[in-house]
Amino acid sequence: MENIFITGTAGFIGFHLAKRLLAKGASVIGLDNLNDYYDIGLKRHRLSVLQGFAEFTFIKGDLADKALIDKIFADYSPRVVVNLAAQAGVRYSIINPDAYINSNIIGFYNILEACRHSYDGGASGVEHLVYASSSSVYGSNKKVPYSTDDKVDNPVSLYAATKKSNELLAHAYSKLYNIPSTGLRFFTVYGPAGRPDMAYFGFTNKLRAGEKIQIFNYGNCKRDFTYVDDIVEGVIRVMAKPPARKTGEDGLPLPPYAVYNIGNNSPENLLDFVDILQQELIRAAVLPDDYDFAAHKELVPMQPGDVPVTYADTSALERDFGFKPHTSLREGLRKFAEWYKEFYMNSEGNK
Repeated sequence: MENIFITGTAGFIGFHLAKRLLAKGASVIGLDNLNDYYDIGLKRHRLSVLQGFAEFTFIKGDLADKALIDKIFADYSPRVVVNLAAQAGVRYSIINPDAYINSNIIGFYNILEACRHSYDGGASGVEHLVYASSSSVYGSNKKVPYSTDDKVDNPVSLYAATKKSNELLAHAYSKLYNIPSTGLRFFTVYGPAGRPDMAYFGFTNKLRAGEKIQIFNYGNCKRDFTYVDDIVEGVIRVMAKPPARKTGEDGLPLPPYAVYNIGNNSPENLLDFVDILQQELIRAAVLPDDYDFAAHKELVPMQPGDVPVTYADTSALERDFGFKPHTSLREGLRKFAEWYKEFYMNSEGNK
């Protein structure tokens, strides 16, 4: 529980993970560049919560800054590294590809290099590198549920390609330098203090503003929505159990490398998702009882880079860690709606 380095601590998953670990008594070093991809005010709010813990150290900076990453490793000698910082979003990768190369490729390379050199001079070094991958790596895979045994060589977005690249780079570094690493393919994470660019959050903002929401692929999409607390529980269990270092028949190390899906193993139709969301927004008094949803919904074609279904096979996660995400969509959206009401409509300065 000492010297856990988490990148992206002002981000959605990074915030929730750091908060849970700090509450357990861990010491956490957090890094974030606080970019303006979405509302910086929300990022600063998350950060202010973490800064209430004495064992939290925050460093503002960018993954692509190699000198900074090297300095963090030299100053704090992290035992566990959780790399969650990345430029997120499928559609934005079409608009601003540079951000994805800088953060997701160069930034991740800097983390790998720092982990490699953490063993210099016979030091004990990093015990486990855990990093965020994505269900996007499955691309237009027709076989469902998606298994980590499936071939994933046909990404349909630059974002997905960068995440697959992370897995390949981690495998190479695990093989070459015996670095225990685990990639986690997250499936549509949602919940309180989430990302405003995600559908459930964006829909809520638009509905509250009286704008129309666009439902892609005419509503014929399915997503394996995974509540953020389930993601955090999975990450913490994985952190504590790095892949074992073993020697192969050739006397060289076998790569201590693993990849797991973390998803709800229960895809939901997008139209059903919107229906539950509207019910919970009314229940939380974010929207009035008589809100005319029919007038604020528009069915539109699939967008470039999107896929029609995501569906996680979580059998390996269950086998190795005794854990499977379990929060229902209604329960998760209820918690989100209650948080949204409190943060945007009840809290002073957030109206």
